[in-house]
Amino acid sequence: METKIHSIHFKVDQKLVYFIHGRMDKLELFNYKVLSSEVFLRLDKVKEKENKIVELKIHLPGKELFAKKQCKSFEEAVDGVVEAMRKQILKEKEK
Repeated sequence: METKIHSIHFKVDQKLVYFIHGRMDKLELFNYKVLSSEVFLRLDKVKEKENKIVELKIHLPGKELFAKKQCKSFEEAVDGVVEAMRKQILKEKEK
């Protein structure tokens, strides 16, 4: 699966990129029809503690799934968004 990572207004660390790719590879186990995915990393209001936002868009044949999480760290947000997407993929697979 091709995964594009977009960081909005900041440079993303290589360790975070590897972390995201590792989590995204696990999503392929649930649905072999995943064509591609996009991950958007954003920082919201700097003064707040939970200011890391991760949005995940997955492209399936004829369908697009989306999930978004906001947490204290990007790693925590990535874990949350991947779990939310896993549930959506399993639900879509049942149809």
